[in-house]
Formats: sequence, structure tokens, C-alpha cells
Amino acid sequence: CFLFPLTVRFKQPCHITRMLGLVLGVYDKDKDEGSIRFTDAGASFDKLVSGKLTQMLSISGPPLKMGKSRVFYGLHQDFPSVAVVGLGKKGVGVCGKENWDICRENIRAAVSVGCKQLQDLEIPHVEVDSCGDSQSAAEGAVLSLFEYDEFKGKKKIHVTPQLHGSADPGAWEKGVLYGDGQNLARSLMEAPANHVTPKLFADTIEQKLSPFSDRVMIHKRPKSWIESEQMGAFLSVSKGSEEPPIFLEVHYTGAPDSSKGPLVLVGKGITFDSGGISLKSSSGMDAMRADMGGAASVCSTIVTAAALKLPVNIIGLTPLCENMPSGKATKPGDVVHAKNGKTIQVDNTDAEGRLILADALCYAHSFNPRALVNAATLTGAMNVALGSAASGVFTNSDWLWDQLYKASVITGDRVWRMPLFQHYTRQVTESALADLNNIGKYSGSAGACTAAAFLQEFVTASHWAHLDIAGVMTNKDEVPYLRKGMSGRPTRTLVEFAFSFQQLMAAR
Repeated sequence: CFLFPLTVRFKQPCHITRMLGLVLGVYDKDKDEGSIRFTDAGASFDKLVSGKLTQMLSISGPPLKMGKSRVFYGLHQDFPSVAVVGLGKKGVGVCGKENWDICRENIRAAVSVGCKQLQDLEIPHVEVDSCGDSQSAAEGAVLSLFEYDEFKGKKKIHVTPQLHGSADPGAWEKGVLYGDGQNLARSLMEAPANHVTPKLFADTIEQKLSPFSDRVMIHKRPKSWIESEQMGAFLSVSKGSEEPPIFLEVHYTGAPDSSKGPLVLVGKGITFDSGGISLKSSSGMDAMRADMGGAASVCSTIVTAAALKLPVNIIGLTPLCENMPSGKATKPGDVVHAKNGKTIQVDNTDAEGRLILADALCYAHSFNPRALVNAATLTGAMNVALGSAASGVFTNSDWLWDQLYKASVITGDRVWRMPLFQHYTRQVTESALADLNNIGKYSGSAGACTAAAFLQEFVTASHWAHLDIAGVMTNKDEVPYLRKGMSGRPTRTLVEFAFSFQQLMAAR
């Protein structure tokens, strides 16, 4: 029996216990360097095993490139399985071309590879090298280990990652909460629509926020309340479904000073979007269970803010309903009244998200928000424009754009600013029958921009941003630390924005 193998093995020997795994990082070597360049934790472990890790890496193949890994067995009795992952170059920071912190993103990607390999070996407990940034390492671990298998008989083994050593445990815990927040959004988006109706969505969020009842207040507003608020645009979308609409209102009070306006987050909550009378193609329609991605990310942001005990006041507003065809459904050409009194000609019932957001944005102004941000899987045109690289941001505030951009650089979940020209406003305000049309008069042209222009007609706040997240709704293989499926983006960017928002408010 060898203390360590002479070659890398990808099937674990049966005689080695499989209880605890370890993920360690290694950097690219500089040209002048001859020895392997470990992280601090990697170097300590290599010293602990008398250089055996260096020896194994040297004889097992070429130097590890960024995002690649190798697993070694039997190096140390406490860690029968050790995954070594490539971190790329050491010391790189923010890249102006990529608009993210390369070091943080490399850590997330590398750690995720090691964690998934050890999960495949059915190792339930994994210690993770901080790799110089405990928060990013935690995010990579937690996000990569998530897989929605609620209704499957055969499930992957649940892996509990924890920090290896004592390198900034506070940052590690913060990263775990950031990852858990995004995973909550992913689970809501992945779940079948018959298991996440408007009522069940609201009940889930209420349950997730129950541990923070001393700082959180929840209102699940019924149809009667929606009618009393004269939210005719919202009601027009919900008419075709047997599921009653709910307006979910969540107040998180983390700051004692209520004199400063709150941060108000609004999320589109279409729990299933068939397109209504303007019926979608059946191909891929099942993915429209995730058309409440905006609501999922907004509510998950508040759950995470509460878990972090952020000293900021946040109000989350999510109009929840289904968009279904029936004899009661809104018809193309119908005219409806929004909360602010404006009339809307509904020429396409599949452009429904902007209708429910219109009334929610009007209501949001009653709280005198310091900043107003809405998130919605709003237009296929945004996917055409940016794909899955970034969420599109339309905003009337340079200050707000700067804060969202800075947050996205830190999280690696990027945003990109889009135009709000009057050119697009004219296309939605010239309507034959009403004040507004819910689609631009030049159909198929700049759809994401005309949708944003439509929403702006319901905004008077000086700091407002609309995030069109349709392009980032799913992940195939673009983000290496997310498995294939619903992404839960941009939850971490919204959490980071809320974190910086409270710091900005404290400084004022």
C-alpha cells in the first residue's frame, strides 16, 4: 500500500476512507521560477507532507493551468483526497476590458472545479483553501455544489464546504451567505410552475425570512388589495389564470434611522409565462417557469441582507401572477388603466412584464425611495444584445449606475449600461387608442430599449435603474462555477450593491 500514488488516479482506491476532502490552490509559475508556486495554505500542506505534494504535481503532468485540477490520494491521513486547482497568475486585479476582478473570478472558478470533483467522489465534507480571498472561495464552493434535484429519486451527495485554516473566517461566512442567496434564487427559478405559484412563492419567502422576524415585516397583498390600489395593468395580466395574483411586499429594517429614504427593489414575478393570447411557441416554454427571476433575485437579496444584518432599510415589491390564455384573458388591442392613471394599449399580451412592473413602480414611489431598482427577465432582445455576459442596465442616474457597476466588478456578475434615449420613448408614447403602447411601434427594433422607455413613463424618482436580466436567466457553461440551469443572477450583485448602499448612506 503506497503512502501516495506514483500517478494521478481518478478512481479512488477502495481501502481509503472517503470522509474529508481538501481543495488547495496553485498559481502559474513566473518564467524565472523553477518551483511550484503554492498558495499559503498549499505551501503549509506541502511542508506538512514533507514535499510530497510538490513531488506529485511535478511527475503527474504539465503545470496546472487556470481552472484545471488534479486529485491525489493518501498524502495525509486527515485528508485522504486532495484536489489541487490552478488559479492562474498571482496578483492580477480588476481588468478594464473584462469589467471584473480577475483574481476573484479565477478563485471562484478554480475552487468550483475542485469541489465538484470531490463531490463526484462522494466526499461529504470538504475544506477549501481561501486562495487569498476567503469570500470568493466560499462563493465558488457554495455556488458550484448547488444542483436542483428536488424531484429526482437519485440525488448527488450533499457536500458541506468549510474554510481550511484560519484565513479570514468572517469573509468566508459572508461568501457563504452570498452563495446561499443566489442558490435560493436558483431554486425558486428551477422549481416547476405548479410548485411555485404566486401563493407558494410568497409562502416560501415568508418562511425564509421567519428567522429575522424582529427586523422583517411581510405583507401578502390579495387581489382585493390590488384592486383597491387601482393596479389595472397588473390585474390585466393575471386575468387569464385560475391562480389569484399576490402583491408581495417585504420590509427589512436594518437601520434605526428611518429619516433617510429606503432602498426599494422591485422584481417581476410572472411565475409562469405562456404569453397569454399572444401565445409563445411550445419549444422552450417550460423555461418560462423562471420568468419570475426578477422577483426571485430581489427577494433573495433581502433574505441575504437580513442574514448579513446589513444596517440598511430595504423594501422589496414583487407583483406575482401567471400569464395564461383563457376566455377571461386580456386580448390584443385591449386598453387598461395603470395605477398612475395612464392608459395602455396592449397590442401584445406576451409583453406582460412591463405591465405588472408599471403598477409596482408607481406604488414604490409612495415610500420616497433613496434609490429605486427593478429587475426583470423582460425582453428576448436583451439576450440578443448582450447574451449571458451581463445584465443590461437602463438608468436615469449616473450615481446609481456607478454603484451598480462597482458592485458587479466585485461579484463578477457584470452589468452593462444601455441607452434611455427619447428616440425610444416616442416609440411607446405614440399609440392609436391610449397614452402608451406596450410594444414599440417599430416591432422587432430595439425591444429592450423600448421596454425600458415604457417603464420610465411610470418613474419620477431621480435615482432609478431597470435591470433587464433576460440574457442571464440561464447558464449553459458560460459561468464555470454555476451548473447548467437557472442562474439566480444578478442576486450577488444586488446584495453587494445593498452592502455599498448602506456605507454610502452612513457617510452622508
